[in-house]
Amino acid sequence: MSAPTRVRQGHIHAPVGPRFRHVLESELIKLTSLRSTALLAAALLVLGLGVSVLFAVTLESGGVPSAHSVAFSLDAITLGTVLFGQIIAGVLGVLAISAEYSSGTIQPTLIAVPRRSPIIVAKALVLFPAVTVTAFIALLGSWAATYPIYAGYGIQTELTEPGFFFAIVGGAVYVGLCAVFGVGVGALLRSAAGGAIVVFCTTLLAPILTSVLPTSELVRTIRLYMLSHAGDSMVRIGDPTMGFADASSQYLSPAGGWITATVWALAALLAGLVAIRRRDV
Repeated sequence: MSAPTRVRQGHIHAPVGPRFRHVLESELIKLTSLRSTALLAAALLVLGLGVSVLFAVTLESGGVPSAHSVAFSLDAITLGTVLFGQIIAGVLGVLAISAEYSSGTIQPTLIAVPRRSPIIVAKALVLFPAVTVTAFIALLGSWAATYPIYAGYGIQTELTEPGFFFAIVGGAVYVGLCAVFGVGVGALLRSAAGGAIVVFCTTLLAPILTSVLPTSELVRTIRLYMLSHAGDSMVRIGDPTMGFADASSQYLSPAGGWITATVWALAALLAGLVAIRRRDV
């Protein structure tokens, strides 16, 4: 009779999720395969260029500035891309995740990535550069398309003007941050309609509503650090004499705008991360 054989049992390891690089590649494939991505990117380019060109060709009927102004040039160039781009980018961010919830395709992703948070971070890292580059192309294209028109009036602005190119970059980065904000909102609400409403209210409606509130120190501070006001500051050339921010004059420096918009985007992303980790288990 043989002696009993002792069987050694090894440790049972918990399943390990894919590397972050693979999650990033997966999100890039998802982004490029969505029809809404191409449509919204095209809308950003068309509206960005179209509004700026339309403003330029109708300038004479509205009154030509008497002198060259960099501030006027920035307003004219960024009008379409930033005003409409913030909404388009935010909605694109919302759809990047809410579309998966509505179709049910989020479940395989959640099973494949047990830690959850890499999913949201990867979506943000894929969307931010894509949207920022698209917005930058729209802004630079707006400048190039309207340059000959403004040159005819002698009010054109060169890219080498101090602070001008940096303000254009700021506008593109702001639109990209709105996409990150949208990803966070989409993860938090899991609804395309609800997320789009939040994006619209935050970027466009809230500044209008706060402008009719009774003036107080609190209201002025809220207006100063709103997401859309931060974006407006990012496409401005700062005044060194005004400091970082001044609530009484509603002045927010470009650096203040960059910081404020980044905080908005990261706060929304963090809220989405917390929600998806606690809820989708």
